[in-house]
Amino acid sequence: MGHTVTEKILLSHTKGLKSIAPGDFIMANVDICLGNDVTSPIAIKEFRELGLSKVFNNKRVVLVPDHFLPAKDMRSANQARILKDFAEEFKIENYFELGDMGVEHALLPERGLVLPGDLMIGADSHTCTHGAVGVFATGVGSTDLAFAMAFGECWLKVPETIKIVFTGKPRKWVGGKDLILKVIADLGVSGALYKALEFEGDALQYLDMDDRFSICNMAVEAGAKNGIIPADKITEKYVKAAIKKYKPARKSFKAVKSDKGAVYSEVREYNVSKLEPFVASPNLPSNGKPVSSYKNVKVDQVVVGSCTNGRISDMKIAASVLKGKKVNPGVRLIVIPATQDVYADAVKEGYAEIFVKAGGTFCTPSCGPCLGGHMGILFEGEVAVATTNRNFVGRMGHPKSLIYLANPAIAAASAVKGCIAHPSEI
Repeated sequence: MGHTVTEKILLSHTKGLKSIAPGDFIMANVDICLGNDVTSPIAIKEFRELGLSKVFNNKRVVLVPDHFLPAKDMRSANQARILKDFAEEFKIENYFELGDMGVEHALLPERGLVLPGDLMIGADSHTCTHGAVGVFATGVGSTDLAFAMAFGECWLKVPETIKIVFTGKPRKWVGGKDLILKVIADLGVSGALYKALEFEGDALQYLDMDDRFSICNMAVEAGAKNGIIPADKITEKYVKAAIKKYKPARKSFKAVKSDKGAVYSEVREYNVSKLEPFVASPNLPSNGKPVSSYKNVKVDQVVVGSCTNGRISDMKIAASVLKGKKVNPGVRLIVIPATQDVYADAVKEGYAEIFVKAGGTFCTPSCGPCLGGHMGILFEGEVAVATTNRNFVGRMGHPKSLIYLANPAIAAASAVKGCIAHPSEI
């Protein structure tokens, strides 16, 4: 019996095992462990209680204070300071300070810190984003992060795998965000509970890495343990370019693919050529339906950014819709590039100027309002269209505010029209 790509990566990171199967509990070696300014302080506290003088590998621990920087208050400043002090004390090579950092799940692949075939954990649920580069990547709790920082290992249960096959060529204005919103709408928020979502199919040749990151990022919104796209030529080109530019400590990698005889718990096929942009209504990412289903949904705020859709292609798409237009007087437009590189490229390419001239706000890289942190909190009764990944009750502020999830093109068009809209409407 063959193995899925997820099973093969997990097996290659265990000792003494010749085969594994869904449901098995394993102790796996970790290539990268990741923490941010929300989860790492707890992990650091637990790590210190172990009384150790060093982490398992100071090149493999990555700390990114992306949720609350620039610090919004004294508590958030303290959270970030805990990371900085720990990084200095334990000589963590991959600590990213304000001005160098970005949203963690965009930053690590951009810098070539995660490579095809890797096993990584992160104390953040959207760590599954990194599966887009052919990595087994999953979110864990802060105590698991502490153990991994100390010993370079993490216990896991081998998940079953659902195979998602995308066929056809996406229409204009349809991207990775729309594909995954459709999948989540079909599966529901727990339809892939503790399972791997493996994405394949000929449609992937039309999706760049930014689209693929969006797909894997939201696998967890269907309850998945991880999302993964086996590395192909598009992946390898992206990874090699990152390695050449940033020269990380590790440079070699081996792409992993599923065996022909791999067993899946389910296989679902989607012809994406028939799909129109999808929008998820409050208060679940699974409440998705075609954008044409929304009529006269008034909008108070639009957010373009996050680890889901804050990359340079997302900036380009939003700018192409907004160019020569003005944001509706009743709408706040907030654009947050995911990393410093994306910020610089958006300025260089003229996208930032388009956002500002349209009446929007162009911000420094941060998670910002995605988690209800800062830089765009909603008041009671306000409605937002966001390219973020969650629209739970109170996610972006007041529990009586409402969030609709959409791709950058729909978000930008909605900012101009003042209600949920398709670019063709403006």
